[in-house]
Amino acid sequence: MLTYVLRPIAWMPLSWLHRAGALLGWLVYRLSGVYSARLRQNLRQSGLYADEREYERLCRAAVAEAGKTALESIAIWLGDPRRLMRWITEVRNLPDLEQARRAGRGILLLTPHLGCFEIAGFYFGQMMPITILYRPPRARALEPLMIRGRRRGQTQLATTDMSGVKRLLKALRKGDAVGMLPDQAPRFGEGVWAPFFGRPAFTMTLATRLQRSTGCASFMVFAERLPKGRGYRLHIDPLGDACASEAELNHAIERAIRLRPEQYLWGYDRYKMPRAVPPPAAMPIRGEQNP
Repeated sequence: MLTYVLRPIAWMPLSWLHRAGALLGWLVYRLSGVYSARLRQNLRQSGLYADEREYERLCRAAVAEAGKTALESIAIWLGDPRRLMRWITEVRNLPDLEQARRAGRGILLLTPHLGCFEIAGFYFGQMMPITILYRPPRARALEPLMIRGRRRGQTQLATTDMSGVKRLLKALRKGDAVGMLPDQAPRFGEGVWAPFFGRPAFTMTLATRLQRSTGCASFMVFAERLPKGRGYRLHIDPLGDACASEAELNHAIERAIRLRPEQYLWGYDRYKMPRAVPPPAAMPIRGEQNP
């Protein structure tokens, strides 16, 4: 039933989808004081602005871009694959990835909460065998839709548990690709504290463990949302040794965010304290604390 209700979203021209998404972003921002305060605080913390006017401009843009992310996800889960592939208008550094594949290396694709991360996963699933780390959404009614939408082409899903980790290791050792959100807040026993824009963030250790265990080639992936619904520019940046530690991984994510800071999901609870995790050592925190 939900699929039939949401299906018209997948039929919209991309420019219309983005306009509607921007309105949705502002609606959520106005209705949720917790969300709006977190978005402003996290953006303030980043320091990615020259002055107060630039901060306010980035904040307004980030509100709209977050709404676009939500509607894009539904459109991609339900959309026609041929149409979705046409939305990718440019792919940067694809030869670097193909060279690693020809060498028989596993491919670790790290896609933060930046730009349209759903279309990045979809694109690679059309191009190569890929196993994507999967965590059920908070809105559980969307879970069947999300699973069907992501499990297309050559894509398989791996749950965030030990069996899922084993599937990721197996895929990388076969020379296949693995995808994950490297800035997703992990649970107790799955992360360490590492700086992220100058503030301690509990950071997953899985990406660094996979690279050390398999010698895979790691890439930071970002589907940049182009203006006026003109599609997406897919960035594929080789990381080299940037996954050697969680701090270096966070720095690599920061570099990607600096390309288009308004397209990062600043409202995501990146700095939350997981249950049973000891607090981090003192670290200077810049920016406002009570927006």
